[in-house]
Amino acid sequence: MVESTESPRSAPKPSRLRIGRRYRPSRVEGPYDVVVIGSGIGGLTTAAMLSACGKKVLVLEQHYTAGGFTHAYDRNGYEWDVGVHYIGDVGEHPTMTRQLFDFLSAGKLHWAPMDQTYDRICIGDEQYDLRAGRDEFVAELVRRFPGEERTIEEYLHRVNAVAKAMPLLTMEKLLPRWCGPGIRLWRKLREPAWLNKTTYEVLRELTDNEKLIAVLTGQWGDNGMTPKTGSFIIHALIVKHYLYGGYYPVGGASKMAETIIPQVQSGGGEVFTYAQVETILLDGNRVRGVRMADGTEIEAPLVVSGAGVFNTFEKLLPQSASERAGYDRDLQTVQPSMAHVCLYIGLQKTAEELGLPKTNYWLYPSEDYEGEVEKFLADSEAEIPLVYISFPSAKDPSFNQRYPGRATIEIVAPGKYEWFAEWHDKAWGKRGEDYEALKEKFSQRLLEHLYKHFPQLRGQVDYCELSTPLSTDYFCFYPRGEIYGLDHDPNRFEQRWLRPKTRIKGLYLTGQDIMSCGVAGAMFAGLISAQSILGLRKGLPLIRRIFANAKHSAKVAKRPEQVPGSL
Repeated sequence: MVESTESPRSAPKPSRLRIGRRYRPSRVEGPYDVVVIGSGIGGLTTAAMLSACGKKVLVLEQHYTAGGFTHAYDRNGYEWDVGVHYIGDVGEHPTMTRQLFDFLSAGKLHWAPMDQTYDRICIGDEQYDLRAGRDEFVAELVRRFPGEERTIEEYLHRVNAVAKAMPLLTMEKLLPRWCGPGIRLWRKLREPAWLNKTTYEVLRELTDNEKLIAVLTGQWGDNGMTPKTGSFIIHALIVKHYLYGGYYPVGGASKMAETIIPQVQSGGGEVFTYAQVETILLDGNRVRGVRMADGTEIEAPLVVSGAGVFNTFEKLLPQSASERAGYDRDLQTVQPSMAHVCLYIGLQKTAEELGLPKTNYWLYPSEDYEGEVEKFLADSEAEIPLVYISFPSAKDPSFNQRYPGRATIEIVAPGKYEWFAEWHDKAWGKRGEDYEALKEKFSQRLLEHLYKHFPQLRGQVDYCELSTPLSTDYFCFYPRGEIYGLDHDPNRFEQRWLRPKTRIKGLYLTGQDIMSCGVAGAMFAGLISAQSILGLRKGLPLIRRIFANAKHSAKVAKRPEQVPGSL
């Protein structure tokens, strides 16, 4: 979410993007079988799947609208998404990702393809295209890097090897803990030694062409870790996810929550907004429900937290319980992911009139990603190491129907929490002139990057506002402004405790922290959380029903199948 850098020009109209029902104690109609904390895609997926198996589920969201990072907002006659910049594997030949979306939305969520070039990697003054389709992807890279075809083919072979390894990793999170040593031994015997090395280490085994490595890793902003720090697992999942192109939800990002919530309600459940949970209630080592910020207690034998592991074990669970279960030690083994700033831009012409593409732009000053990031984090005046530009109004074919004669752009860049920390305790929207001046400075720097690549837009901007890590904390409850939950370094993928079932009886986890970041990663986390609760007898028939046609469709299309746990 964001904060305005300007005063509203007119009184805001009631928003159609307030998804969910406003919480009031009188509206709570228990008893509930399950309470889900957080309405991100992980929480909604868990809730919808449990509802499909006869559970009465209550979802509690502290924000004014449901959806987590899939929500959208409107202001001054414009609408922006806050995290759904593009989705992969939802094309005309359904993979498991598409099948799960279809099930959750009852077939009401539709997708529009982006341009053939879905990502454009700009390094200095050079541009490289990532094109949809395996053959097209390879052909374009070989055209730009003659003589590297064998390297690129082996690279994609390793990307696919990660996807094939994911079922075992997922199985370890589902089966009882005592099965862990056996599964890990099986994995050790079957998986290549390079699987969970850093992305840079894996690629250096294939080539010493630093420019090619930079292009192949040019989507590192999708997980927030540079190639020398991030695991090859998350890199490969992202590459595979988008290999056949990017897509955007028709009607905007809010359509995700809007189409999923009826499935929760059909089972007698509800999704409440403005519903802040104060603590998880326990009887000994067993959950018995939650206490709301207003003091209302809602009882349920099962509680699922999609609020992230730091929020769950440091804020929502009593400290003594977290310590007894060992989660205070576990949290020391992981780190919050990168924070960011985002500039939301509105223009009073259509995307077509302005020449806006359905392609994402990744702008880098040089191929030295790590060095540029280090310089920037040490000095905010240094060159911005990554600028990502997205054009949501161009991607959504229905945008002009909702906002005729208008267009929107979003620009995302790293933004260190400490640069904004001194204003943390001040009220949102009332943080003072110094804070607004700092945001304006960042805004102008980001706009100059936009104008460099789209000079026709200079003088066309009607409205813009910048979100900071404080905005992410205020609206999405991530205290350091982190955008991807936990860092996706190799160490994170070795943490056995990042699984749905916790050591507290009746308490489960969902969302991107237990699988991987991204909308699809969090959605599959919701699936395995529901499976963990339901068990084999009830869960497997549901999974078979959801994915009955996915494998067949993937074979017909002659393209790799997306596996559970991928981004």
